[in-house]
Amino acid sequence: GAGRCRLSKVGAGRRPPPARVRVAVRLRPFVDGTAGAGDPPCVRGLDSCSLEIANWRNHQETLKYQFDAFYGERSSQQDIYVGSVQPILRHLLEGQNASVLAYGPTGAGKTHTMLGSPEQPGVIPRALMDLLQLTREEGGEGRPWALSVSMSYLEIYQEKVLDLLNPASGDLVIREDCRGNILIPGLTQKPITSFADFERHFLPASRNRTVGATRLNQRSSRSHAVLLVKVDQQERLAPFRQREGKLYLIDLAGSEDNRRTGNKGLRLKESGAINSSLFVLGKVVDALNQGLPRVPYRDSKLTRLLQDSLGGSAHSILIANIAPERRFYLDTVSALNFAARSKEVINRPFTNESLQLRVLAPVKLSQKELLGPSEAKRARGPEEEEIGSPEPTAAPASTSQKFSPLQKLSNMDPALLERLLSLDRLLGSQGSQGTHGLNTPRREQMMLMKTMEEKDLEIERLKMKQKELEAKVLAQEAVDPKDKENSPAVLRPLARRTVTVAKPLKKAVVMPLQLIQEQAASPNAEIHILKKRGRKRKLESLGASEPEEKAEDCWELQINPELLAHGRQKILDLLNEGSARDLRSLQRIGQKKAQLIVGWRELHGPFSQVEDLERVEGISGKQMESFLKANILGLAARHRCDPS
Repeated sequence: GAGRCRLSKVGAGRRPPPARVRVAVRLRPFVDGTAGAGDPPCVRGLDSCSLEIANWRNHQETLKYQFDAFYGERSSQQDIYVGSVQPILRHLLEGQNASVLAYGPTGAGKTHTMLGSPEQPGVIPRALMDLLQLTREEGGEGRPWALSVSMSYLEIYQEKVLDLLNPASGDLVIREDCRGNILIPGLTQKPITSFADFERHFLPASRNRTVGATRLNQRSSRSHAVLLVKVDQQERLAPFRQREGKLYLIDLAGSEDNRRTGNKGLRLKESGAINSSLFVLGKVVDALNQGLPRVPYRDSKLTRLLQDSLGGSAHSILIANIAPERRFYLDTVSALNFAARSKEVINRPFTNESLQLRVLAPVKLSQKELLGPSEAKRARGPEEEEIGSPEPTAAPASTSQKFSPLQKLSNMDPALLERLLSLDRLLGSQGSQGTHGLNTPRREQMMLMKTMEEKDLEIERLKMKQKELEAKVLAQEAVDPKDKENSPAVLRPLARRTVTVAKPLKKAVVMPLQLIQEQAASPNAEIHILKKRGRKRKLESLGASEPEEKAEDCWELQINPELLAHGRQKILDLLNEGSARDLRSLQRIGQKKAQLIVGWRELHGPFSQVEDLERVEGISGKQMESFLKANILGLAARHRCDPS
């Protein structure tokens, strides 16, 4: 079996810098036999990176645009591919993604740029030819990586994702995994090892793409086509890393003005779906440039699929195709404005790398190989020792000869020893000759030997500790049982976990007001305690005997009668002399009750005792009882803690 553990995207020191979307503009030549073929062009190139177009608001002025590359009418397919597309192919071998998009109005030459013709192949055949050549060179014998290439081909037609390699699969869904990668479950993948394999799959699939005739183009693309090429890399030696790079080659359908194309019926519906998806694409670019918190990738299937290419983790190239005819002027200006906004988009590419954990087949070792020399000698017994051969290592000659560097490590952990022997056997099966000592570099050998020595020292330390514990246990067993009770406990190996029982919570018992009054009247009388059992209350005298096991279940609060009398006097002084603010310091007395007490005192004079509060309107008997319980005991306790 094999397990897979995902690593971080790439280390902090190896993380490539953010990559801006590179934009190239291609101006196609005039098409013979079309209207306006003899008119002067509306676009003119200034140099290899800039161009100018007439300003429709003022014909005396021109609008200038600056891009990463500009290819004029005489530029060939080779110039465009070598100048803009070929440099990004090397990122695929580093485990990074790349994408090439062809954008522009209908009839501007996007499909010709991407596919080309047998005489002038376009970006797609040239990129596949070079990519397959790179994989053959980098994945050859003796190279550290093994490479494989696969392809998928799909189209987005009227917001439906269709598999061109398997048209019967129907509309597919676009998903996003836990790492943010866009994927399409059920999409067909075909492995390719040569350009002939690519043509065998790609040419029939290209005939499945939806095309139609309009007034501006006899073979107008009615869908967005996406060719996905995946490069998988597997490291041949430890730590057996894996990398995955994806190349998106996208031929977008052109935006259409239905007044000039004359679309009706199905063509009008197709044109609406194309323009809608391109409009969302423009919104995505604007949102990325403005730094908006929400980018509307999910508003269209096209932008959802291009999420990795625009603002994602891919090295992206946008090839904007424009036409020189004046009848395409508005479409050309729109395409140039979109290209100018797209070059401000920032992508953050990273290396898609993972670690392949290979679980080796377990090696069955004999009992003698797992035991140390002393343990194996005791296991054989005295009779077998006398009859045994004088050369005990002669029997396992083949095993000893094969694993001679490891036979001295029989005292180490059996699990670690088993893994080392498995690694040794695997390396031996790959053609190494003689005793190879794990066939590892010098540095790894030193680290391995250091780990083995540490294991041996740890085992010896544990054995010494075990012998000490056994000696202590034997000495304790020899002690007299009477002395054993008085002697300190001897450390023994724990047979099971000791469970401690929590002590019961203590309960506070509060005395009622009536008992406090009786106590104040007769200081020598017995103090009574209020205990609560269920919903009933029961008075018990302190002199009554209680079972010993319940003696710790509660604790009693005893307050001196003098302190209780002092608390009552202090409350009475507050009632007679305190202001409304002072009265609010008493518990159960708020603003309203404080004003009632002050008003009653002004009408009837001072209070003679605390119980006179019941005469105040708005204070009931129950409230009076809770008031006394809360305040008398509180003031008495504070007086006891702070005699001043």
